[in-house]
Amino acid sequence: MATGVIVVMVIIALLAPLIAPSDPIAQPDIIGLKNLAPSLGHPFGTDSYSRDILSRCIYGARISLTVAALATAIAVTFGTLYGAIAGFVGGAVDTVLMRFVDAALAIPRVLLLIAILALWNGLPLWLLIVVLGATGWFGLSRMVRAQVLSLRELDFVAAARAVGATGPRILLRHILPNVLPTVIVAATLGIGHVIILEAGLSYLGLGVQPPSASWGSIIQDGADQIGTAWWISLFPGLLIVTTAIACNSLGDALRAAFDPRESAVMMAELDA
Repeated sequence: MATGVIVVMVIIALLAPLIAPSDPIAQPDIIGLKNLAPSLGHPFGTDSYSRDILSRCIYGARISLTVAALATAIAVTFGTLYGAIAGFVGGAVDTVLMRFVDAALAIPRVLLLIAILALWNGLPLWLLIVVLGATGWFGLSRMVRAQVLSLRELDFVAAARAVGATGPRILLRHILPNVLPTVIVAATLGIGHVIILEAGLSYLGLGVQPPSASWGSIIQDGADQIGTAWWISLFPGLLIVTTAIACNSLGDALRAAFDPRESAVMMAELDA
């Protein structure tokens, strides 16, 4: 079920130009079509600028999912490499690298993002993705480090050293493949988290900038009319909740499938 929801959302995002009934930023009649309730002509209604909410939600899926996927890819790549190096090298290098991670984890991510994004007046989309990715790898690096510390003491690593394998080769060919299940689960859960995070930042005016539509920015468009034009915020909100729950459900299922014994440990690390 969760996989089906995610696949549908991805298809909608990819085919947005083909399935959206109108241009998401078009304002055909700012007086006559303003704040229309859901109807056959506009299933999700219209907003204060006569823009079709359904079209904006469809195109918003493209932006929200792209931001979440790319930011998570950056976070997962950097967090995996960082944690693997710290765990494999050990010693003073491990101590220094992990003290930086501990310091970063002591700062709430939302506050850190608000502080960073508030320094610029409207970041371009690519830079928003980089910022989200650069602040999302700390917990994963700690998990990867813990697994690498355990794996490097096992017999197959000792056997690789005995036949002359170099440190980088052992790490890349023998250790990291065994860490991959943890990374996959973390990435799946991370996508749902970033979708919610991006929506919150866009709602505050710090994320995706108008006239581009993300689910969070659409909610912000209707925030001051929630009592009279509830549909503006309701439908993108439902899409955010549905997609985030689907990602979390898929992540939980993958975690249980890969190693049920480590489910509680991984969940505690991700929540830290």
